[in-house]
Amino acid sequence: MRLEALTLYDFRNYARLEASFVPGVNLILGENAQGKTNLLEAVAYLSTGRSFRTARPQELVRFGADFADLNAAFFSTGRRQTARAVIFAGRRPRQIYVGGVKQKTAAALEGLLTTVLFCPEELQVLKGGAAARRKLIDTALCQLRPNYARALAEYTKLLDSKSRILKDWHEMPSLLEPLPEFSLRMAQVGAVVISYRARYLRALSEAAAEYHAEFSGGSEALTLAYQTVSTVTDPFASQQTLFEQLMEHQKRHERAEIDAGQCLTGPHKDDFEAELDGLSVKAFGSQGQTRTAAISLKLAERELFRRDTGEEPVLLLDDVLSELDARRQDFVLNQIRSGQVLITCCEPERITNIGKRIFVEGGQIREEASCT
Repeated sequence: MRLEALTLYDFRNYARLEASFVPGVNLILGENAQGKTNLLEAVAYLSTGRSFRTARPQELVRFGADFADLNAAFFSTGRRQTARAVIFAGRRPRQIYVGGVKQKTAAALEGLLTTVLFCPEELQVLKGGAAARRKLIDTALCQLRPNYARALAEYTKLLDSKSRILKDWHEMPSLLEPLPEFSLRMAQVGAVVISYRARYLRALSEAAAEYHAEFSGGSEALTLAYQTVSTVTDPFASQQTLFEQLMEHQKRHERAEIDAGQCLTGPHKDDFEAELDGLSVKAFGSQGQTRTAAISLKLAERELFRRDTGEEPVLLLDDVLSELDARRQDFVLNQIRSGQVLITCCEPERITNIGKRIFVEGGQIREEASCT
């Protein structure tokens, strides 16, 4: 997997950008608020079809422009490919192209230009709310497993519809009539979601434990435990068993959800617990322990991509190094010698004689030849 070139028109603060990248380390330098993260955001968008910074696509369009145009050329699965996204400032739906052919949905991007993103916020992913941890799992799985991406998209739509029913039924009681149908389908699709998540998290836990043991010198053992609805006794059971247990869960909570006017529980509330030697990182982990565990998770995510696809995903490091002490910086840098990496950095002193340098200032870039 290798990103060769990126062209942007009217994206964020870039009126026009043309950048090329080397197969190894690409160091993106500049002061704050110049556009370094915007560049990584564009790459991530062409990888996943989503921004990791905003849910409002209009914010991606440069002020005063009608639309943003993102283009990437990359080498994947043994051949050169292209991806393009056109994002409009108004309400017009975005347009996605793969190989110059317009696609029906952004799902066509999944699995083409695979990326692993590591930004400063993720250093605290084990301390924050469950939504951030679900996002970590979902972002990876949607790239690795198109069937999972479809199931998650359907579940999300069903959840939105059911939530509207529960919210508005007091004004129109007849809205409750299709509620059992929504609950049934949510249990069916939810079983698929749980099955994929459980298996991915098991593999992630094993890989992360290896990285963490290497970093800590074997002094601590990192484990991850999947948490889903209470009626699911074994998330590795058959999807039929999971469906039956989710239906039981739906029935138990149906009256409570109607009274509360919202979906109280389900796979959309899933979480996982990280533990060090059996103690919760969220509850008891120090800042150093939390950051080391988070680093291990992201390196493990990259490793699982490599094992599954046979290719290293493009690693996007957004100013993470500046948040780490020297010891953890060295650990990360020693682990990213293989594959392609894009690193944003304000203070490049610790990264010398490595890769290509791209200087960003006010939405303009200047490239330097790569170092060896």
